[in-house]
Amino acid sequence: MSQNNPPFEIHVHGDIRLRDGVDYAHIQEALRPLWQYVGARSLIDAAASAYEEEPGIRFDPQEHVLQMCWTIEGDDDFRLAIEEACMGLNEIAATGAAIEVSFYDLDFDEEEAPSEAEARDDFLMCFVGPTPAAIMQVQRDLLVQDVVQLMERHFDASELGGVVEAIDRLFSNRFDAMVNSLQLGRPPRGAGPGGGHGGPRKPRHLH
Repeated sequence: MSQNNPPFEIHVHGDIRLRDGVDYAHIQEALRPLWQYVGARSLIDAAASAYEEEPGIRFDPQEHVLQMCWTIEGDDDFRLAIEEACMGLNEIAATGAAIEVSFYDLDFDEEEAPSEAEARDDFLMCFVGPTPAAIMQVQRDLLVQDVVQLMERHFDASELGGVVEAIDRLFSNRFDAMVNSLQLGRPPRGAGPGGGHGGPRKPRHLH
């Protein structure tokens, strides 16, 4: 944390289904940037939320799901910590998932602030998953949900098939372009160490 009086209350929310074989030790390592950010010595020490009614960071071994409903105080530098944590979660996630990060301005008093003043509240949506395709699927599903909900105020749901198809084409084009760029950076099969398995690591953290 960058200062003694953090300007934001930060809320992290999301459920991530984990791969078989993942245990608490794997989760603790993946989330190391988060518990180190709050100055804790382990995930257990940092897992509780600032609000008792929130479960904090919890692993459900029955459902094999990591549940995050966790509030802390921090600064803008938390963005780097959550990004690093997402990279770690990519390694243990079984499916794509979204993580919502909300920043609430602690210095803003709605009752005392001038009418033209605005809080520095902010919102960040992060995505994790075992593959770029899994991440894009979650992004696509959320976008379709948001667009359909907005347009249903003016159109019947049965009229929106073309809109969903257009969104699918956009994501399909983006995925094809990403795959092509990876192929261009990969050495010919059989060339170099690894028998053609070299080239850049696939990007996984997209937001």
